[in-house]
Amino acid sequence: MVVTNHPLASAAGAEMLLAGGNAVDAAVASLFALTVVEPMMVGVLGGGIAHIRLADGRHLVLDGLSTAPRAARPDMFETISDKLPDYRETRGRKNTVGALAVAVPGALLGWCTALERFGTMPVADVIAPAIRLAANGFLATPYLHDCVADTAADLATDPGLAKLFLPDGAPIAAGTRLVQGDYADSLREIARTGVAALYAGPLGAALVETMARRGGLVDAGDLAQYRVVERAPIHGTYRGIDIFGPPPPASSGVHIVQMLNLLEAYDIGALGFGSADALHLVAEALKLGFADRAAATADPAFVDVPVARLTSKAYAEARRAELDPRRARAWSAGVRSGESADTTHLTVADAHGNVVAATQTINGLFGACVQVPGTGMIANNYMLNFDPHPGFALSIAPGKRVFTSMAPMMAMRDGRLLFALGLPGGLRIFPSAFQAILNLVDHGMSLQEAVEAPRIWTEGGVLEVEDAIPEAVVAELRARGHEVVRSRRIAGGMNAIGFAADGSLTGAACWRADGTPVAIAGGLARAGVRFTA
Repeated sequence: MVVTNHPLASAAGAEMLLAGGNAVDAAVASLFALTVVEPMMVGVLGGGIAHIRLADGRHLVLDGLSTAPRAARPDMFETISDKLPDYRETRGRKNTVGALAVAVPGALLGWCTALERFGTMPVADVIAPAIRLAANGFLATPYLHDCVADTAADLATDPGLAKLFLPDGAPIAAGTRLVQGDYADSLREIARTGVAALYAGPLGAALVETMARRGGLVDAGDLAQYRVVERAPIHGTYRGIDIFGPPPPASSGVHIVQMLNLLEAYDIGALGFGSADALHLVAEALKLGFADRAAATADPAFVDVPVARLTSKAYAEARRAELDPRRARAWSAGVRSGESADTTHLTVADAHGNVVAATQTINGLFGACVQVPGTGMIANNYMLNFDPHPGFALSIAPGKRVFTSMAPMMAMRDGRLLFALGLPGGLRIFPSAFQAILNLVDHGMSLQEAVEAPRIWTEGGVLEVEDAIPEAVVAELRARGHEVVRSRRIAGGMNAIGFAADGSLTGAACWRADGTPVAIAGGLARAGVRFTA
């Protein structure tokens, strides 16, 4: 089973499985394909994390998140406010658009590391579908058109991006064939020389030259020093189910476990999905999680993250005493320590028991809206993920990894995998994954229902609710003190795989993106079977 947020990327992964590859081969092939068909979301100059469960039962997380350049400093951006909602805004939007917003890319090394260590196929094979898509073109989707329209003003400032995505000055129309010849050549270079093409070769040289010319900080030394980090996942339990997620600098594993611990004492299922009682508790859990996240969850090489305390049942019990089931409240952090809305996710499982849940991004829509001339590569704007104010856990420091809400999650019961899921959506990612887990465990939803169900989100300010939540429920939430606003869509397209006891798989992708499950059943004839006339 391969589930990604674009049908052509799912097809690329399925092609690897059909050729005898495993889940890691398929995942990396899909990611390369996504850089072509979802260029607004993911690229080789981005970063991300891959949660891998191997056939032998081991879980590990490969951290390919971007890092701040060595020349970065805590006060490199001029902030405009120390309060929400403008807390991360900077003068001239320099942490959002332009070369100064670019962090050291980790995606390509992360994918190739996964392939080398756990895959079975060479990079030239898994990158082949992406090369075909870039060279021959594909038909732009309405989703791509809408993303271009949303970012048109920023795209227009870069000649290469404007030529590709704003032909004749207008956003590329759905159904238009998009050919990316320069990018096809870059992918061919990666097929020939692997990661060296970027970290010590011509693609890296082109990136460094562009950064220097446009005022960015990433240099050749940053590329040469970048490393992928293997981390152990966060583990927690919820109603007898084992929950696994990525550790810091990802905040999802810690705070999903924390929020599940908080709600474990309530009969969420009996309250009913979408009820004011249930949504109020979810909203209060989100506010608590975000309060602690801001105080403590960052790159563990720079910040002493109190993981054990945050994920303990005792801490949840102490914080639960402060929760009022009938009234909204403001939450402050209970611990002390000494992002962007546009990403992609895929979930892949093979016949051997290998499973990959990977979330990858160039951060904002089309990243920093900077294309490296002659290469087709789009630079990330990962510096936006840092706190632009000095002196905090999430502040900028040279070499520091960005923190992230990415939530490639897996759940097991009695040693058997139940589901793996994830989604894009910036700060709204791990709250949405948290709600999907509640949908599956407490509300007994099918996988498709769980990923598509209406969501809410808050980090302590307004409470956003999707349009499908009834007005009567919204009125009750307002009566409890929540400042509620409607939102057409909270976070992005979730995709997931469910694992049944009989060995069958179910794939699901939601309406919020171009997600497509591709399933493979049957296969080669069993060895030793004799047929007689």
